[in-house]
This record gives sequence, C-alpha cells and structure tokens, in this order.
Amino acid sequence: MIDSRTTLAFSLGLACLTSGASAQSASEFYKGKTINMIISSSAGGGYDLLSRTIARHLPKQIPGLSTVAPRNMPGAGGIIATKHLYSIASKDGLSIGGVQNNTPFEPLLGTKEADYDAQKFNWLGSPSFETALVIAWHTASVNTIEDLRKTEITVASSGANSTPSFFTRLVNDLLGTKMRVVVGYPGQNESFLAMEKGEVDGYPSIFWSSLTTTKPDWVRDKKIKLLVQYGPVREPQVGPVPSVAEYLTKEDDKMLLQAAIAPLALGRPYLMPPGAPADRVELMQKAFAATFADKEFLAEADKLNLGVNVPRSAAEVKAIVDRAYATPQPIIDRLRKIAQP
Repeated sequence: MIDSRTTLAFSLGLACLTSGASAQSASEFYKGKTINMIISSSAGGGYDLLSRTIARHLPKQIPGLSTVAPRNMPGAGGIIATKHLYSIASKDGLSIGGVQNNTPFEPLLGTKEADYDAQKFNWLGSPSFETALVIAWHTASVNTIEDLRKTEITVASSGANSTPSFFTRLVNDLLGTKMRVVVGYPGQNESFLAMEKGEVDGYPSIFWSSLTTTKPDWVRDKKIKLLVQYGPVREPQVGPVPSVAEYLTKEDDKMLLQAAIAPLALGRPYLMPPGAPADRVELMQKAFAATFADKEFLAEADKLNLGVNVPRSAAEVKAIVDRAYATPQPIIDRLRKIAQP
C-alpha cells in the first residue's frame, strides 16, 4: 500500500505541472509551432491566393511562430472545410481557417449538410467586403432597372441552387425584375464566355473586385452594362450605378436584403474552431488585424489584385453573423424559399 506521504508528494508534483502548463502565455505557446490554415476552396482561386499571402505575412505578428501551413479542403461550396474546422480540427490554437463567406449562413438557410453553429466559431477578422453587380452584355436590350422590369433577359448560372441563381431570384423578388436563369455553366469563366458568344445576356452576381481583376477591359471599353449593385455599402469606384437598397421602401424587404447580403459584408472571413483557449484567440485576432494593416502585406495584396479594401475586425465579423441569425423568422422563411425553391 502506498503511504500517505508518497500520495501527497505525487499530488503536489501533479499540481505544479498543471499550474506551470496553465501559466504558459499565448505568446510562449506559439514559439516554434506551426499553425495549420485550412482553406475552403481549391488551389489557384482568389480565396486560395489571399490565404497563402496572409500565411506568408502572419508569422511576423506572432514572435517565435515557426510557420503557417496552408492546406486546401474544397467541397460543397466550402461546407466541408467549415464542418472540419467546427468539429474535427484541433482546438489548441494551432488550427485556423479561411472559409467562403456563404458558409456561416448555410445553417440559417436550412442547408442540411451544414450541421454546425456559426455563432460558436472564434472569428479572427476579414480583409475586405464585397460588392456584387448585375451586368449585361453591351448588346443586351436593357440599360436600367426600369428596362429590366419590362424586358426579360437571360443570365448564366451553374445550377438552380448556386449563388448566381440565388441572387437572381432575390433581385427579381425585391425589384420585380425579369431575369431568367440559364443553368449548366460550370463556373464564372464559362458564364462570361457565354455572354461574349451571345448565349446569354448577362450575369447576376459578379464581385466588383473580381470584375476589375479578371475583366478590366469590359469596364474600360464598355463591353458590359452595370445595371445595379448590392452589398453592405455602395462601392465608390462603381460610379453612379444604383444599389438595390435604394429601391426598397418596405421594412421587410430591407431586412430580407440585409440578411441575404450578409456574406458580402463578411468579405473573406477567417476563424478558429470553437473551444480554442481565449488568450490564444485574442492573440490571433490581434495578429490578423496587424497583418491587414501591414504595409508589406498590403503592397503584395495590391500587386496581386486581391481586392483588400476595408478590413473587418473580429468583433465586426461576429456582429454581422449574430445580426443575421437574429433576423425575424418570417424573413428567414422568405429567405429560405428564395435560396431553396
């Protein structure tokens, strides 16, 4: 039988070890460590390029950190990676993620595969917001929203439940426009080619940042018509193009638009899994904020046309998510009907 003195000595030793571990600061924890960054999109796209740029600059803001290792985990419009970050990724502060901005709101829309609670994530911030546009090819027979309320045009999309199709139905619902979706185009590039070939008249949800990066000549040479914009704020560079919000007078319509464009307000958000230690979350939030303000990061982002504009703090990102989930149920029901007809 172990005597009481041995038991006491063992207990005291264990207490000392536990106390030492708990006393370790967040900055000490990260010394010599590698952070795993999960990217919810495939390699080569805008999300991937931005995330890898952040991964190169983030270690400067966490003294002693060895590296940030990006890893792509595409699938289901970003849901696979978001689920991984919610329930599988390590919760010790060594896992972070860059997720597509639709994923925090998929549970709100009733997407069955999105079995996670977006409000429980530890948000780290976002380097930008997005402004989307409805565009038409220069040969289309519409020039304004008023024309679009009277004359039907066709717009390209990948599938009935894709983002372009959703925003087509949303704008039609709010403004009484007559856009008809033509599905079957694998992605945005194929949709743009269809416009150029005259297969469709336009496209319903192109980000201004993407348009100016991938098709700057379309704007410069007036190959397209910018019919209406929608996002958290007006994009000054777009010029006098009206916003969807300007046409709305009913409070229910305004709330519906706010909930629908919440992903655009998030821009390209970054997060840590639920349950990560609070001090490590706080350190990471500060590191992201410092990275988004870093001159070297901004210079590289500008050189790569990453669309970094107005960073959102962790608190601002959380507020956007929480506000969307506080939307009244009748508005959510209407939103779900538009999202999943």
